[in-house]
Amino acid sequence: MSENKIEFIKNDILDEGYYSIDHKSGLKIYVYPKAEYTSTYAVFGTKYGSIDTRFKRSDKKEFIEIPAGTAHFLEHKLFESEELDAFQRYAKTGASANAYTSFDRTCYLFTCTGHFKENFEILLDFVRHPYFTEETVRKEQGIIGQEIDMYKDSPEWECLFNLLSAMYHQHPVHIDIAGTKESIAEITAEMLFSCYDTFYNLSNMALAVAGKTSVEEVLQVADRLLAADEPVTVERAFKPEPETIVKPYVEEHLPVATPVFCFGYKESYPTPERSLKEEISKNLILDVLAGQMSPLYKELLDEGLVNNSFSTEFFNGYNFSAVLISGESVNPQAVANKVKKRVAELKATGISQEDFETVRKKQYGKTVRAFSDIDTVANSLVVSHFENEELFSEFQVIKELELDYVNDILSKSFEEDKAVLSVICN
Repeated sequence: MSENKIEFIKNDILDEGYYSIDHKSGLKIYVYPKAEYTSTYAVFGTKYGSIDTRFKRSDKKEFIEIPAGTAHFLEHKLFESEELDAFQRYAKTGASANAYTSFDRTCYLFTCTGHFKENFEILLDFVRHPYFTEETVRKEQGIIGQEIDMYKDSPEWECLFNLLSAMYHQHPVHIDIAGTKESIAEITAEMLFSCYDTFYNLSNMALAVAGKTSVEEVLQVADRLLAADEPVTVERAFKPEPETIVKPYVEEHLPVATPVFCFGYKESYPTPERSLKEEISKNLILDVLAGQMSPLYKELLDEGLVNNSFSTEFFNGYNFSAVLISGESVNPQAVANKVKKRVAELKATGISQEDFETVRKKQYGKTVRAFSDIDTVANSLVVSHFENEELFSEFQVIKELELDYVNDILSKSFEEDKAVLSVICN
């Protein structure tokens, strides 16, 4: 059996670093020790999310299609076993555990202040030993059906997915992460095992531990519990997505004190995924456009059009990308109009050197501060792995970023015919 390969990667700015381990099982493991911390955070993730509804394994000839919501359904079911479920096991150790499914990944996590090895064993054990029966699947369909209804009552959640449905014709990003009642009714135990065998292969996963821990402590458990998988790669496939939007405006009525809005621009790129440089540039542009120090934000506040719920986001993943501005407003259309006006002005003049340096320094400081939070560190290690990036590379990208490049990105973004406004009101 091959041995583990360990590399230490240090950042001189932070004067700390992490261990990158090619584990003999085929799993990539990251350990970020912080000796002065009293707690430990661990996350075990797979590159499998809600958008993965059509795919092909490298050892198969045909693509298969699965119902929307299967990744989220599998996340729920994986906590179960023939005896105690994982939450019951964690309750005995005092750890706090959770899991989440996003558009492009599923992660299982815990945080603890003691009994790390025991908690780590639970994590590796339940994620690596699925247990499904047709009876338990049918029961879960009812539970998740109720969860879907609950999301329908969340104005912010509904507003986002209404926006995505108005943006995207075919891409599964416009479907709720939990799926629909109709789609989850099609899920079977056999289907869950098939998806598990495909996406929960260790070559498609990553594990990160941050805080009060050590490489030796992590490997003592991992070496004992992780058996090697035969590597499998997964090819995603999507129906062709038109560059156009579905419609520019969508409205839904729910009980809200103040209308909730989400305004955004659909984007098109020649490649499926955005580089870290593109992501950072887009976030800097959004900060100049509508950040808390921007003239637009001050104007919107002064006119009573927004409150402190106002936020911006560069929303992107495999084969989808959009810039989003959301919040609460008594007049969402007025907000959208002011954003469009400011976008036109900014594209005409370009971002100034002064504004560029201001937001770049702000982003640099934000990046430094993020490393004080072990939750953020561990999750970022997993995300960086899935995006084929090195955790500390953001520092170098921000440092070397040029204004001409950012203004070029700006000139190709925020196309008015791809703008969508989603509103939730009474």
